Amino acid sequence: MTIFCSHCHRPLQAEMSCLPTRAKQAPGASRPFRSTKSASKARRDQINAELQALRSLLPISAQEKERLSYLHTMALVCLRLRGAQLFPPGLAPPAGPALGTELLSLLPGFLLVLSSDSKLVYISDNVAQVLGLSVVELLAQGDTLFDILDGRVGEDVHKKLLLAREEPGREVTFVSEMRTSKAFRLQHGGNRAVAVCGRFVALRWPPSPSSTAFLALCTPLVQSPTEGEAASQDDLFQSLHLLDMTFIDVTESVTYHLGYRREELVGQSWYSLLHPEDADLAAAQHRAVALGVGPGPAAESAVLRVLRRDRAWSWLRVWARRDGGCITCTCRCLREEEAAHLRARQPRGAAPP
Repeated sequence: MTIFCSHCHRPLQAEMSCLPTRAKQAPGASRPFRSTKSASKARRDQINAELQALRSLLPISAQEKERLSYLHTMALVCLRLRGAQLFPPGLAPPAGPALGTELLSLLPGFLLVLSSDSKLVYISDNVAQVLGLSVVELLAQGDTLFDILDGRVGEDVHKKLLLAREEPGREVTFVSEMRTSKAFRLQHGGNRAVAVCGRFVALRWPPSPSSTAFLALCTPLVQSPTEGEAASQDDLFQSLHLLDMTFIDVTESVTYHLGYRREELVGQSWYSLLHPEDADLAAAQHRAVALGVGPGPAAESAVLRVLRRDRAWSWLRVWARRDGGCITCTCRCLREEEAAHLRARQPRGAAPP
């Protein structure tokens, strides 16, 4: 079969001079714009060498460096570069790697720093205790806050951050489920709800987007009274009641949370403190616990409003359980955003007949 040239319509075997000048090439001459196996290998080797050099500069142990993939290496490098832009040499970050392991272990959650466009700048190492993922594993999800959050709440979080950005120094709080390790999801049945409380701070004057950071403490919402007691006693108090929910005793810390002295509550009914709109929910919890068979059944949980001594309302998450002829309540104080998140997921079962 004869192939004809598209330019002069002559057989290619007979005439090659009709080809455009730029296509002519002396035999054996190199083709600078054409990829070859050797050129591709040289480029790969060069990229690998650069990544190895970057990995060697990361302030982590040699053992951790050995486990880093190229993706993780680049994620950590980008994180460090964003941190260097926000916290240049000579300006110490308010929440940076200088925080030791012992100090971090005392926090009720982990620390988070974001740039003005919601890029991750810093995550404290104790994030693994909350989410079951190390900093490196979390960065593999993406490089923005929204990459590590449940996608369903992205719009609400964006509005909160926009509000905080417009009023630097104003504290905002939002609750969202954050991505966790597979082992954590298998153990707890899903991702973990975390309350993020923070504000935008101008690190240099005059303020600009490149010198503004969102500093936040991310606190997990506890799922059981045992978990809460293990994490922190600061936001918990306990009360002991007769089966009709009359106070028998209450821990002294109730004064800090609700303003009452212990002596003021002993002999009063639990229902005298409840918000009227929450009375039915509290009664359903009360019946479920009081009618439990045998000592120490599993604790029932409810999110309720109770009246403080100063006549303001406080949100509590209340775990109640029956111990013989008494009912023990473990109460944790909640922010309004935490209460809204939990109430939206709280089953409102009918009271038993």
